[in-house]
Amino acid sequence: MRTYFKDILDTIRRSVESMDEAAFERLLDDCIETMGNGCKIVVSGLGKNVPVCDKFVGTMNSLGLDACFMNTNSAVHGDLGVVKPGDLVIVLTKSGETVESVYLTSLLKKRGVEPWLLSFQKDSTLARELPKHLILDLDHEGDAWDIVPNNSTTVDLIVLQGLAISLAERMGVTLAAFKENHPGGAIGSRLNDV
Repeated sequence: MRTYFKDILDTIRRSVESMDEAAFERLLDDCIETMGNGCKIVVSGLGKNVPVCDKFVGTMNSLGLDACFMNTNSAVHGDLGVVKPGDLVIVLTKSGETVESVYLTSLLKKRGVEPWLLSFQKDSTLARELPKHLILDLDHEGDAWDIVPNNSTTVDLIVLQGLAISLAERMGVTLAAFKENHPGGAIGSRLNDV
């Protein structure tokens, strides 16, 4: 198993290292501007990216940064109403070809929202349609068929968590503010002395 884990970690490291840092900085700047204007960050995904999006939103909310999740499938059945003018939407899709994601982005554009794309395919419908994108390389998913969403969702989580932590640093989130939002559990107990 150690060899398997080492291979997985090496694949994830290479993927993260392929990230265009300038594009990440632009996403970070856009998020700061969005929240500075009193708007929120919306992440949208489906399938195995749903818990990844939930984790990002949970971290953002703990930090007092306004974010929410919109399921890509549910968006066209009324959940699109969560997106308000000025919000920033990050769409997660490994292929950049997922029918639901392509349709959602067309609807977002009609609403005057210019979405960001987080993906792994440089030559895809959404990579061509969305100038604001963060597209990483991925050698392999880590399963026998190279198809189970494993490494891709892990990398998505790392990138989004990095975004949340970077936003907290750049926006001056304090430990006291975090404490107000996280009074329970072991973390709440540890912060009682702060």
